[in-house]
Parts: sequence; C-alpha cells; structure tokens
Amino acid sequence: MTLVGHKFRLGLGGAAATAVLLLCAGCGGIPAAALQLPPESSANRQRQTRTFDGITEPSLLAASAAVLQDLGFVLDESESSLGVIVASKRRSARNAGEIAGKVLLGLLALQGPQPWAESQNIRVSIVTRPAGGELPGRVLIRATFQRVVYDSAQRIILRQQLNDDELYTAFFARLAQGVFLEARSL
Repeated sequence: MTLVGHKFRLGLGGAAATAVLLLCAGCGGIPAAALQLPPESSANRQRQTRTFDGITEPSLLAASAAVLQDLGFVLDESESSLGVIVASKRRSARNAGEIAGKVLLGLLALQGPQPWAESQNIRVSIVTRPAGGELPGRVLIRATFQRVVYDSAQRIILRQQLNDDELYTAFFARLAQGVFLEARSL
C-alpha cells in the first residue's frame, strides 16, 4: 500500500512539474519577427517567376526540361501532373588562391593543410501552375536555383539560394526560345 501511495505522489509531482514547465514555455511565445518574410522575398519571387501565354503546362514543362538538359543539368525528379521538375549538376568549386591560402595557413599553424572548397552541386526546381483568370493557356512558372558547396573532406561548407538577376534573365530567355520551338513542333 505504501508503494502505491508513493507512486501516486510521484505521479502528482511529475504532473505538477510538467504543468509548471508548460506554463513557463507558454509565456515566451513566438517572436513576431519569426513569422515575417524577409523584405527581399517579394523581389526574389518576381525574379524567379514568369508567365507564358498560349502554352499548356505539359508543353512548358517539356520545354523547361529540354533547356535544363541543354544547360548541363540532369533531371532528378519530374512529375508533370504536379507541374514539378528538379534537376542538378555537379561542378568544381576549386579556387587556386583559396587552396594555396589554406595550405599556407595550415603550415604556419603547424596543423597541416586545411580543407578547401572542392565541389558544388547546383540544383534547380521548376514549378508550374495555371495562371487562372479568363485566359486559358496562361501558365506561371517559377524557377529557383540553389547551390551546396562541399570542401575537400566532402563536408558541406555553404548552402545558398542563387539570386543573381543575370542567371534568371538568361534562363527565362532560353526558356522563351524553347517554348517557341516547342510550339512550332506541335
């Protein structure tokens, strides 16, 4: 009987401690800034999005896949019913100056050569959707480019979204040509 009473007291004590912890955790709340989008997100979305008229989603996806392959990307995933393509390409990230600096720094510190940027994986995601409205055949497309850089020990040292205006302008210019060619082949 004493054991049962002892377990009961522990149960109440544990419940009380849990209640106090939950109360304290609830007081902090979520900072307002955590739910705010960064100011540049609207500009990024505009840079990454274009509208194409007079084409179907499957045709736009086919043109996108062809452009990506022409640019050296390998299609990793494709789901035309969802309007999604994900492609990537692996490139060198070596910089002779960085390698020399890391080796020299390692020798001066008597630690041996330090890891340097070795390779990068560039990834692009394409998402399409009907633009809606009164005009049939109007499709929105959004492309986002990211890169992951690996050091000489194959550890990730950098992850970033690529937001270069020239990159998106060049990609969408090539896509416009691809859409034109796709439309002519139909």
